[in-house]
Amino acid sequence: MSDNNATSWTSARPAAQRRGVERRKAILDAAEALLAEKGYEAATLKATSDRAGIPIASIYHYFADRHQVDAELLQRQLSELDKLIDATLADPRVQTLRETIDVVVDLLLDYLRGHPSCVELWFAGRHTTLDEMVRAFDEAQAGRLWHHLVEQRFVAADTPLLALLLAFEAGTRLLDIGFRRSPAGDEATIDEARRLVTAYLETYAFQGTR
Repeated sequence: MSDNNATSWTSARPAAQRRGVERRKAILDAAEALLAEKGYEAATLKATSDRAGIPIASIYHYFADRHQVDAELLQRQLSELDKLIDATLADPRVQTLRETIDVVVDLLLDYLRGHPSCVELWFAGRHTTLDEMVRAFDEAQAGRLWHHLVEQRFVAADTPLLALLLAFEAGTRLLDIGFRRSPAGDEATIDEARRLVTAYLETYAFQGTR
C-alpha cells in the first residue's frame, strides 16, 4: 500500500466511525420519539427506519433486532436517571427522611413525565432483557439509598438493605399504576405512593428524624 493510500484509509476511518455513531444515535432518537408519540406497538423497526430516514437493512448493521434497540434506549435513560438521583441525594438542603423520599419521587415523576418512552419500556415487561435491566437498576438505587439514609442518620444503622429494595420497588410499581391511570401520572396514586413508602421507611427511622 502506498503512503498516499495508507493516509487516505487512515483519515477515512474517523469519518466512518463518526457517521456510525451519528446513525446509531438517529436510530435511537427515532425509536424514542415513536414510543413517546404512538406507544410500544407502533415503534417497530420499520417505523423507526422511516422516522430516522435510514434503510432498515442499515439498521440491522447496528442492532440485531427490536429488543436490542429497546435495551440500548432504556439503558441510556436509566443511566441518565442514575446521575440525576446521585445529584439529588448530594443536595445538602435535603435534611430529613421525608424530604429524601419526596425529592426522589419528584425526580422520578418529572423524568417519566418528560420521557414517556421510558414509561413504555420500563413498566410494561416487554421482554426479559428489559426486566433484568430494571431489576438491576432497582437494586443499585436501593443500595445507594440505604447508604445515604444510614450515613445521614435518617434510618437506623441496622436497617436491612432489603427494606430499601422493597420500598424502591413498591414505589416504582405504584408509579406504574399512576401512569396507567393517566399519561401524566395520576396525582392521587402518586400521593399514595409517597404515603406508603414514607410510612414503611419511618418504621426504621431514628426517633426525631421524621
